[in-house]
Amino acid sequence: MAAERPDAVKQLSVVAENVGSRLPDVSRDIGEYVLAEIPELRGDSTVVKILQASITENVATLLHVFENDIPLEKIEGPAAALEYARRLAQRGIPLSAMVRAYRLGHWRFLQWCLDELNRENADDDLHTATSRRMLRVSFGYIDRVTEHAILVYQHERDNWLLSQTAARAARVRDVLAEDDVDLDRVEPSLGYRLRQHHLGLVAWLPTLTDGGEGIARLHRIADELAHRISCSARPLFVPRDAILSWIWLPLGSHTDAPLEQLSNALENSDSSVHVCAGDVGYGIEGFRSSHRQALRTQELAAAADPIPRFTDFSTVAPIALMATDIDDMRSWVWSALGPLAVDDENSARLRETALIFLDHGCSYTATASAQILHKNTVQYRIRKAEEIMGRPVQAGHTDLEIALRAVRYLGSTLLRTEPA
Repeated sequence: MAAERPDAVKQLSVVAENVGSRLPDVSRDIGEYVLAEIPELRGDSTVVKILQASITENVATLLHVFENDIPLEKIEGPAAALEYARRLAQRGIPLSAMVRAYRLGHWRFLQWCLDELNRENADDDLHTATSRRMLRVSFGYIDRVTEHAILVYQHERDNWLLSQTAARAARVRDVLAEDDVDLDRVEPSLGYRLRQHHLGLVAWLPTLTDGGEGIARLHRIADELAHRISCSARPLFVPRDAILSWIWLPLGSHTDAPLEQLSNALENSDSSVHVCAGDVGYGIEGFRSSHRQALRTQELAAAADPIPRFTDFSTVAPIALMATDIDDMRSWVWSALGPLAVDDENSARLRETALIFLDHGCSYTATASAQILHKNTVQYRIRKAEEIMGRPVQAGHTDLEIALRAVRYLGSTLLRTEPA
C-alpha cells in the first residue's frame, strides 16, 4: 500500500478537531440513530444511558486517533463500551444487536466527518487521500473495538448464565423433590409462574462444545420455541451440564401445545439440537409430571438410531414407559417379530405396512389409502410379513403392534443386522 500523504494526515486532524468541538451533538445524533434502527436496544433506561456513554467514548477516542495520528495497536476499548457489552450479555440481548450498533454508529460517525471534510474545500486529490485515511483508520478502529467487545460479551454471557442458572437449578430441584412448596416464595425466586399450564422439555446436543457455547445454543432454542408458540412469558431454562438442559414453556391458560409447530421450528433452527417434550400439565404437579415424561422420552430418543430431532411423550408413551432396559427390550422385539426384526429396506417396508394395517383395523383398503399404495401391494406385503414371521398379523396383534412401534422409534437399535 502506498504511503499516505502528510497533508492528508494533517487534513484529517483538522476534521477531527472541528467535529470534536461538537462532540455532544455528534454522540447524541449517533445514539438516536442507533436506537431508532435497533429495537432490541430500547426500553431499558439504564442500558440506554450506558449505550450513550459508550458512543461518546468511542467517538472521542476515534477523533483523538484522527487528530494525533495514534497507532491503532496502542488503543484499548473504551471502558463504557466494554461495560455496555457486559450489560447486554446480562440482559440476554442478542450479540448481533451489539455488532449492528457498531456498524450503524460507524456509518453515522463517518457522515459527520465527511460533511466536515467537504466544508474544508480541499482539492480533489487531497479530499480523496483524506477520505481514504479516514476510512482505513476508522474501520480498523471499529474492527479492533468490536472484537474486544464481542469477547467481553461472550465471557460475561457465559459467567452470567452459569451463576444465574446454578442458583435457579437448585430451586428447581427443590420444587421437583419437595412435597410442601411455598409457591409465593418460589415463583419470584424462579422468575417463573407455577400456577399455570406447562410443557416440560429436555434439549441436548450430541457432542461436547467449547466453553459455554452449548448452553448458549440451547438457551437460544428455548427462546425460539417459546416465541414460535406465543408463550405467555419467557421459558424457564435450567442447564444440567454443558450439553443438556431442562426447559419449561409457560402456556398460561392453554391446555395443550402445538407440537407440530414446535417440531417444525426445531427443524428450521440449530440442526444439531434434539428436543423431547412431555404432556401439558397444570400447576406444580403438572410442572413435575411434564418434566418426568420429557426425561423418560429423552432416554428413549437417546437410545434410538438415528436420534430423532423432536419426540413428544404422547406419541411414544407406551414404548418410553417400558424401555427401562434396552437389551431386554431388544430380546423381546426379536421374539415378537421373529425374522422380520432385520435391519434392511425390505423388512422396514413390511414392518411399516403391517403397523399401518393394524392401526386401520386390519383393513387393506384403508391401509392402501394411508400409504398411497394399490390394495394388491398391501395384500402382498401383509402376506409376505406373515410368511416371514410364521403367523398371521392379527394373531397376538397387541404385542406385535407394540414391537412394531418400538422399532419405528428406536430404529436399528432394536434390530438384527442379519437373519437369525
